[in-house]
Amino acid sequence: MSLKRRQFLMLGGAVSGFSLALLVNRMTASSSPEQQPVAAQAPTPSPTREAAPTPVSQNVPGSEGLFNPPRGDARIVVISDLNSQYGSTDYEPEVDKAISLIPFWAPNLVLCSGDMVAGQDAFLPRAQVEAMWAAFDQHVAAPLRNASIPYGFTVGNHDASGALASDGTLLYQQDRDVAAAYWNNPSHNPGVEFVDRAGFPFYYTFQQNDVFFLTWDASSAIVPQEQLDWAEQALESEAAKAARLRIVVGHLPLYAISVGRDEPGEYLNRADELRALMERHNVHTYVSGHHHSYYPGHRGQLELLHSGILGSGTRPLLNGNLAPQKTLTVIDVSLESQETTYTTYDMRTMELVDMQQLPRLIVGPNGMVLRRDVNEADLTAEERSLQYVSSY
Repeated sequence: MSLKRRQFLMLGGAVSGFSLALLVNRMTASSSPEQQPVAAQAPTPSPTREAAPTPVSQNVPGSEGLFNPPRGDARIVVISDLNSQYGSTDYEPEVDKAISLIPFWAPNLVLCSGDMVAGQDAFLPRAQVEAMWAAFDQHVAAPLRNASIPYGFTVGNHDASGALASDGTLLYQQDRDVAAAYWNNPSHNPGVEFVDRAGFPFYYTFQQNDVFFLTWDASSAIVPQEQLDWAEQALESEAAKAARLRIVVGHLPLYAISVGRDEPGEYLNRADELRALMERHNVHTYVSGHHHSYYPGHRGQLELLHSGILGSGTRPLLNGNLAPQKTLTVIDVSLESQETTYTTYDMRTMELVDMQQLPRLIVGPNGMVLRRDVNEADLTAEERSLQYVSSY
C-alpha cells in the first residue's frame, strides 16, 4: 500500500491543553483500497440517496478539554473486549467511561469487535448467562439505544463461541442460544441498516453512511466454509458495490500481535487465504479484537485494526516494551479519497495514543504485520530478517 494513499496524524500526549499549533503539526494514519460488494436480502441502496444528518457532539460530563478530531464524512467509534472474569455481570470502569463519553464524539456508528459478555464456561447456568446479557444491556446497549447511536458488532469467544467438539457439535451451544435470543428480541434492536440479517447475530451485513459492513463468525479459529461462500457472494452484491468503503469485522485477528495470544487457536486459520478473499473484493479494513492490545497495522493491501481492550486482561504486544493500555478508537472516514483516520485514546488517562510509539512491525507465528504508516519497501534489512520468537 503506497504512502501516497495514506495520511498520518500522530496524536499523542495529554488531551487537555491541545492547541491549534499542535494540531497542525500532527499527522495520522489512513488507508485506502477501493471497494466492492456484499450479499443482500434487501433492496440495493441508491448511491444518490439523501445523506443522513450529521450527528452533533454533545456537552457530556467528563469531556471537558477532551480532544475531538476533525470530523470525516462518517465517524465510527470502535470498542472491543468489554468483559470481565467468567460469569461476571459487572464491567470495568473504562467500559462505563467509554459508553458515557461516546455522545461527545457523536459517531454515526459504534462498532464492537466482540466479547461483550463473560461466557465460554460450560458450567455457567443459563440464568447466569442471561444475567450477563441483561448487565450488558444496562451498561452498554441501552445507553447507546437511548442516544440513538447504531451499534454494529461481531460475536466473540466469550459471547457465543463457535468452537466445535471432536464429534462436530458446538461446545458452547447454550451461549449461542442465549446470545441469539438477546439480539433477536425486538427491544434490543441495534439500530443498524441491515442488508442481510439471515444469519444474525453470528454473521450479517449492514450499511451506514455509504460504508458497507460484513460481520462473520470469527469467535473461534475457523470461519466456516459456508460463511466464506456467503461472504464471497455478499461482497459481490450490488449493496457492497454501491458502497464507497467496505469493512469486515470478526473477533479473532488474521495474525498474532500480542503476548499469550500467539498460539494456534488464538488467531484465524488460513489467514493469508482470508486476506486474499478480502483484498479480492476491495475490502478496506478488517477490524478484530481478542488480542487485548491496540495495533493499527496492514498486510498487503488490507488495513488491519487490532482493537484495544476496555475490559479486563490487557496484554503487551509481541514486539516492543510499551505498557499495555485500554483503548478506544475514533475512525473518521473520507468517502471521496476512501481513507480512514484513527484517533485512539488511552481510556485510563484520556491521553492520545501516539502511533509512532508503537512498533514499526510485529512478527508473529503466522506472519508479519506492518504498522499502518510503514510500507514493505521501507523495511530495513534487519527488519526483513526478523523471525518470530515465542513469548514462552
